[in-house]
Amino acid sequence: MPSKDPQLVSIGRVGKPHGLKGAFFVERASEDPDRFIVGATMLVNGATATVVESKHSGGRPVIRLDCEVERGAELEIPRSQLPPLPEDTYYAFELVGLEVVEEGGRKLGRVKDVVPGVANDVLELDSGLALPLVEDCISLVDLAAARIVAHSGFVEPN
Repeated sequence: MPSKDPQLVSIGRVGKPHGLKGAFFVERASEDPDRFIVGATMLVNGATATVVESKHSGGRPVIRLDCEVERGAELEIPRSQLPPLPEDTYYAFELVGLEVVEEGGRKLGRVKDVVPGVANDVLELDSGLALPLVEDCISLVDLAAARIVAHSGFVEPN
């Protein structure tokens, strides 16, 4: 889920507890493992928290913070802490909310979520459509215009 504050980016969410000392699984964890190393800081409900214990279990990060947190709380960092990306590369959160149109102008919906897939990510639209995030399907991502253009043929005609 995108952060309510546009200057903050979610790097995960407090998941189910792990052990008895306050550690928890990180759900929807950032792919950057350094986000969860001992000493890393993040915001939880607007307050700074520091990782005091970190490991992996079943391939997922398990951390304990220096404060108590509620299950489901978003773990966030300032957007300014994100490294710059190469040209024509985007963070998934930047695509959420963009309008998707087909070549020719037919509106397909707005991006509700970007779902990681086995072969590629998938754009889930508020219209119920799902489009693969691949060059064969997507011809243009224009963040400035808040628009994504899909090639014709991926969606049944009305």
